Amino acid sequence: MAMPSLSFLHQSPPKPSHVYFCNPSPPPLFLQSPSFVYMTTPLSLHSSKALQIRSSFSSTSTSEPTQDPVKLAFSVNSTLKIAIIGFGNYGQHLAKTLVAQGHSLLAYSRSDHSHIAQELGVSFFLNPSDLCEQHPDVILLCTSIISTEQVLKSLPLKRLKRSTLFVDVLSVKEFAKNLLLDVLPPDFDIICSHPMFGPQSAKQSWENLFFMYEKVRIGNESSRVQRCNDFLAIFEREGCKMVEMSCQEHDKLAAGSQFMTHTVGRVLDMLGLESTPINTKGYETLLELVENTRGDSFDLYYGLFLYNKSALEMLEKLDLGFDELRNELSGRLHDVVKKQLFENAARGKSLQDKSYQNSAAMASILNSLRSQDAIQPYEYKEKISESIDDSSKLKIAIVGFGNFAQFLAKAFVRQGHSVLAYSRTDYCAVAQKLRVSFFSDADDLCEEHPDVILLCTSILSTEKVLNSLPLQRLKRSTLFVDVLSVKEFPRNLFLQNLPSDFDILCTHPMFGPESGKNGWKGLAFVFDKVRVGSDEKRVARCNRVLDVFAREGCRMVEMSCAEHDWHAAGSQFITHTMGRVLEKLKLESTPINTKGYETLLNLVENTAGDSFDLYYGLFMYNVNALEQLEKLDLAFESLKKQLFGRLHGLFQRQLVGNADEKLQVLQNGKGKVFPKKSVVPYGAAMPASPKEKFHVLWENSVLQASPENRLEVVEEKSVRRNGAALATSPESVS
Repeated sequence: MAMPSLSFLHQSPPKPSHVYFCNPSPPPLFLQSPSFVYMTTPLSLHSSKALQIRSSFSSTSTSEPTQDPVKLAFSVNSTLKIAIIGFGNYGQHLAKTLVAQGHSLLAYSRSDHSHIAQELGVSFFLNPSDLCEQHPDVILLCTSIISTEQVLKSLPLKRLKRSTLFVDVLSVKEFAKNLLLDVLPPDFDIICSHPMFGPQSAKQSWENLFFMYEKVRIGNESSRVQRCNDFLAIFEREGCKMVEMSCQEHDKLAAGSQFMTHTVGRVLDMLGLESTPINTKGYETLLELVENTRGDSFDLYYGLFLYNKSALEMLEKLDLGFDELRNELSGRLHDVVKKQLFENAARGKSLQDKSYQNSAAMASILNSLRSQDAIQPYEYKEKISESIDDSSKLKIAIVGFGNFAQFLAKAFVRQGHSVLAYSRTDYCAVAQKLRVSFFSDADDLCEEHPDVILLCTSILSTEKVLNSLPLQRLKRSTLFVDVLSVKEFPRNLFLQNLPSDFDILCTHPMFGPESGKNGWKGLAFVFDKVRVGSDEKRVARCNRVLDVFAREGCRMVEMSCAEHDWHAAGSQFITHTMGRVLEKLKLESTPINTKGYETLLNLVENTAGDSFDLYYGLFMYNVNALEQLEKLDLAFESLKKQLFGRLHGLFQRQLVGNADEKLQVLQNGKGKVFPKKSVVPYGAAMPASPKEKFHVLWENSVLQASPENRLEVVEEKSVRRNGAALATSPESVS
């Protein structure tokens, strides 16, 4: 779907004017803190240069406010009378802290929140005139983005004191700044602010959360400067990181952080993700993201989309990221199918097909499987001794010595086990540093008669590597262990290819070198004793392998391979999918990261080090993965339809308001229904009704607004997708 530009919503700001932020006399000592910038020269109201300020104090409890001038950049001399306009969830969230700090709170809202206001110690008004006649020091706008203009223009401004300070807390700033400058009389002070948190992300405290602000217009009287500082001190006292920044710079950064965070959170929420017994760290971040964004209204999200110039570009990038990832998967899948059809026609059904068939069959009996094969935490407290004696040491041969194998080898060696390794790539130098014996020949490794063969190969190469091993050179009771991210595939592979007297343990450490770099404590380790001989020594050997992970603090979860794959499709595959899509966007940390955006950055970091082979293996060898990918695709398309459905109404009012005059394309100053370069597909009938004409424009062209607020057909969709490059001669729609 072509994505029209929304530039007509972003009016050019008024001509720059100047104002002094404070008196030209020398500043008091308390304002000479390193985190406070004192300005005696005029500053343009619309300067595009970003000014960033970080407070350098230690926060204290609101019950015992600090008066230490060294710690606070903004002094606190008096309490304020603050009137909150819009007393929904966010207004109530702020009110709790304002009341706790001793400020006098008033509130007005179109909905009756008088009962809640009374509980919070706030005076509630149903009539804005009554509220304004109380002459509050500060008007705090806590309305939704899309209702702000209507609410602001409905306020009886003449009933306020002429020097009243207006503050907004909207998530977009240029829109709010221009609106306040346009509507408010010139003797009203203005601060545009954005607390980069909400009721969910700040439910514990505001400590170390960002508070962005711009002093748009502050009179030069000392009392007005002090009032501004008193208001900002509210957030500084709670431990917020204070960042002074232009509204323009904020919106540039917020498009890549806040809008992207809410988009991903809403897409994932549509999937109905649930916590599993085997959550990875990455999946936990996704669940946290959904939780942090779930409470926000669609109006907030739509406002972020509509009133932020960069939001449309970010949505398009996310769309392209999904497309690119799907194309990568499809390309690899095409190669596999072609190979099966034309190069291995005589081979018959592959093991992968059997794995898929087995998975489908298991899905039908999954409910009974869960009750019979319930998740059992594996308890080791009585089994683990304080030290490992020689009789309990294992000789572990690792096959495939890449990053993950090296990561595991460190723990094996640290616990005193003898570790051997074999890989097609020469890791001799690395193995020597880790005190691991490296073999370049599989026969030599197997002739060492290891107790355990640990397969650390990629999912895609596992079958080939297993079939290449000289099994006849191993002891007949050797224990085979895998650590693949899918479990039914290796289980079936082992059962089909290994002699019946070999033991089999299928495992999955639900972490990697990145997520487990600070220790394995509390991280899930899933295992299934697929086939372990009844001999006491073989049972003990299996338990000693599991003891390695239990000793490191892993949360041991015994679970069938089928159950694992059912859970992993909703956790691990979705986690890697979102991580890879976001990685393509080249997201970067900003000076005003929200908690939600931090989770996205952490997710990218946790998945960026994994190979595409791992991700492709999760897709190919887990029957549930394809279903999850389809659900993710549908969720994203559904979200776009919601957004563009709202836009449809906006454009319809603009284009179809008068069926006789609207939706006329001007060419060379003469009105015609469609331009010479018609956006109507070749051979299609000309649309009759205005609504039909709108849909033709929508589906077949890229629209943008001119400075005169006329929609323009800037490019036909067939020329280049979604207006990646603008046409040189746009035709206008009046």
